[in-house]
Amino acid sequence: MTATPADTARPGTSAAPRRPRRQSLYKGDPGMWAFALHRITGATIFFFLFVHVLDTALVRVSPQAYTEVIATYKTPLVGLMELGLVAAVLFHGLNGVRLILIDFWWQGCRWQRQMLVAVGAIWLVVMVPVVVRIGMHMAERFL
Repeated sequence: MTATPADTARPGTSAAPRRPRRQSLYKGDPGMWAFALHRITGATIFFFLFVHVLDTALVRVSPQAYTEVIATYKTPLVGLMELGLVAAVLFHGLNGVRLILIDFWWQGCRWQRQMLVAVGAIWLVVMVPVVVRIGMHMAERFL
């Protein structure tokens, strides 16, 4: 009888080999999350622009249909979507400037984390009054 790996294992240890844990591509680094969020906001802005061009072009086809479509946009849900759009455009623009600095400034890589913190801080400082303003506008319209 031949020895198996289980027979030669030390007492108290398991003989079964461990399967390597499958890890995500995104390991939690803030730069990776900024990259993912930059892609998501870019796709969101593209989708908005696509819909915006289509519904604006509708005015040439049928002004009545255009008026009906615009009337459907005057809901609280679309108001929240407008707020999300402003947040996406603001982050995408600020992070885009950060990426340009990383690529073209000779010390960009050295300061990338600090610039990401600055992007977050500027985004937060700008979004607070934006939320107040859009919230006031929505309250006037829907309450």
